[in-house]
Amino acid sequence: MKMTNKAYDTLKIIALLILPISEFIGSMASIWGFEYGNQIVATLVALDVLMGYIVKIASDSYNKEQNNE
Repeated sequence: MKMTNKAYDTLKIIALLILPISEFIGSMASIWGFEYGNQIVATLVALDVLMGYIVKIASDSYNKEQNNE
C-alpha cells in the first residue's frame, strides 16, 4: 500500500491519539447515562483497529521498499 507521508502521519495520529479517546467517551457514557454510549464506543474502537491495520500495512510496505534499495 503506497501513501504519502502526510497521509501516513495523519492516520497514525488519528489511530494513536484521537480514536483512543473512546475510553473517555465510554466512561462519560456510563457515568452520565448517554444514550447509545456502548454503540459509539464500539464503533470508535472498530475504527481504531482498522486504522491501526492500515498504518501497519503502509509501514511494512515502506520498510520493504527501503530494504530493497
